[in-house]
Amino acid sequence: MKHETVIIGTSPQILEAIAFAEQVAKTDVSVLLTGESGTGKEVFARFIHEKSLRASEKFIPINCGALPQGVLESELFGHEKGSFTGAVSQRKGYFESADGGTIFLDEIGEMPLETQVKLLRVLETGEFLRVGSSETRHTNVRIIAATNRRLDEEVQRKHFREDLYFRLRTVELKLPPLRERKQDILLLAEKFIRDFEKKHRLKFVGFTSDATELLLNYEWFGNVRELRNVIESLIVLERGEKIDATTLMKYLQPSPTERLSPSLVPISQPVQKSAENLIQQELIYRALLQLQADMNDVKSLLLKLSERQDAVETKQNTPLLLPEPEKPREESLRELLQSFYDRRADAENPPSLQELERYAIEQTLKRVGGSRRKAAKLLGITERTLYRKINEYDLQHIHPQK
Repeated sequence: MKHETVIIGTSPQILEAIAFAEQVAKTDVSVLLTGESGTGKEVFARFIHEKSLRASEKFIPINCGALPQGVLESELFGHEKGSFTGAVSQRKGYFESADGGTIFLDEIGEMPLETQVKLLRVLETGEFLRVGSSETRHTNVRIIAATNRRLDEEVQRKHFREDLYFRLRTVELKLPPLRERKQDILLLAEKFIRDFEKKHRLKFVGFTSDATELLLNYEWFGNVRELRNVIESLIVLERGEKIDATTLMKYLQPSPTERLSPSLVPISQPVQKSAENLIQQELIYRALLQLQADMNDVKSLLLKLSERQDAVETKQNTPLLLPEPEKPREESLRELLQSFYDRRADAENPPSLQELERYAIEQTLKRVGGSRRKAAKLLGITERTLYRKINEYDLQHIHPQK
């Protein structure tokens, strides 16, 4: 029985993409699939093929970026015996063997300019030459191309032919990143769990509520592919254990904005070691590294940061962070930090940067009832960074309120 491609999702973004794919599938027009890496471009290409009149014919995917020019041309158009070193026999190319079917050209932006000229000829006339041959051959294939690059910018840089670009983008379907269709994350996770339980013959216990919250709020810069890989790693490596947020964090990659800029790395510290610390956005510590302040500057900086946080609290009008009129006034975070610093400074034992950071995170968590999401927002850091800091500073005892 032939496997049928199913696209998982109920979000408006993915449903719109599916409807668009079904509409263009009924025609023979070329389709350009765009979007970030890991959004499922090959899945959509197969889906379009299966919904088309060519469904009974071949579907051949080719990664244009994985093959050098000479090999790519031989794979696409075929070659004659003796046409180059190693060509010990005649060979049909994909355009010839897929006649009547569909060819999916993934990473089309990586295709060399010389090959682009030959591809354009196939698109316009259906004609091509085998490598080493002067005999014109004909093919009837549908082209679906995909890229995560901005081809219009590649055209401006003279890295991609303008005529081929306009020929390919007769119909363009841009696939949404996973972070814009968050209601599909758990559906996809459940699908991958079932698949990998069957594949590896292992049982997955499940996620805790804080891990589920992290799944939903993580940015997923690797999109569906990253989610799939994380689920498989958890099933294989965390056998028989219910996955909490601390465990899940180990399998998530830092976002591009979390990676430390080389300009912020102290000269005495190796770049690789600093990058591993991921301190670019962390409260107080990053600012102190930038300023390389002494402890008096720390005190001033803390006041500025806490003033900004107090302003955010007031603007958001969060009941948990505002004093009740009939109760004694609650100390602001600014006052708590000031008091904490002064107590230690008066004792001739100023707090370390780590102690200041731990105290700020602990007090913020307590004020928002342990909510990781709210605390991360107030502190100006990502939830992933906050989870890591909670683990580093042993603050797991501050649980979110039910």
